[in-house]
Amino acid sequence: MSIWVCGEVLIDLIPNGSGERVPHVGGGPANTAKALARLGHEVFFIDGISSDKYGQMSRQELLDDEVKLDLALNSDKPTCLAIVSLNENGGASYEFEIDGTATFDFSDSWLPDPSRYKPSVLHIGTLVTVIQPGADVLYDWAMQVAEFAPIVFDPNVRSVVMNDRDKYLAAVERWVAISSVVKVSDDDLVWLYPNQQYADVAGRWISDGAALVVVTRGANGLVGFTEDSSVEVPGVKVDVVDTVGAGDTVGAIIVEAMVQDGILSLQGEGLKKVLTRAAAAAAITCSRAGAQPPYKHELAKL
Repeated sequence: MSIWVCGEVLIDLIPNGSGERVPHVGGGPANTAKALARLGHEVFFIDGISSDKYGQMSRQELLDDEVKLDLALNSDKPTCLAIVSLNENGGASYEFEIDGTATFDFSDSWLPDPSRYKPSVLHIGTLVTVIQPGADVLYDWAMQVAEFAPIVFDPNVRSVVMNDRDKYLAAVERWVAISSVVKVSDDDLVWLYPNQQYADVAGRWISDGAALVVVTRGANGLVGFTEDSSVEVPGVKVDVVDTVGAGDTVGAIIVEAMVQDGILSLQGEGLKKVLTRAAAAAAITCSRAGAQPPYKHELAKL
């Protein structure tokens, strides 16, 4: 059963404590693909990957984790860069260099045909779902994919790139409407829906057709909402190096559960087990610099 992960792979330029920024392969979807591959799953990553030095670095790191790049685009355009700043708690903020990059070069001419490959699930999100014109191309393509596989959507809001809340919100809600699962952070919800309770937002999304909404809350853990109930698990205490990739790791654990046990398992005690595993996995990611999710053996006891 093959998993498709679509979205950006880019380079995070992260401060090293000595006043320099060190390149790390990142991008929310790439982080999720790496996390799934490290857990032992067959995952195909779908994005444009540059032939420049950062693209070669990205390609090698994905291949080292056994992410399959058969469905990716080889491009001579440059790699997108994310210039990262960290606060005193290790929280990350970003500035992006997007225009004209391989990372956002989507077109019907190379995106894979879902009727041919029939993936088991599509995970998609972050900036590729809002940056035009690629976002419209991907939406139409995802509608085709949805005929064969459930969609997991992670908005992973980057308001520094698009600070028009209404426009961003419209894009997010369009994707939510075709998704079976939505994984979103509490920070995303605060920005998108100021003065609204995230339980209310999740309830509306479920009414619109989502089977599950998972809200990540950093050190405060996770809460999952289904049609009938909600499940909450605490965060796992850890010495935080940075939070880069933590939410993406949560997304991978959710996709893993969908592939292994089916989407109907994501409720009640089954959902609680998955969210507990996700919280532990995210904590491991936070204990490392950059997006370095855990391997299967590191979660073997969960």
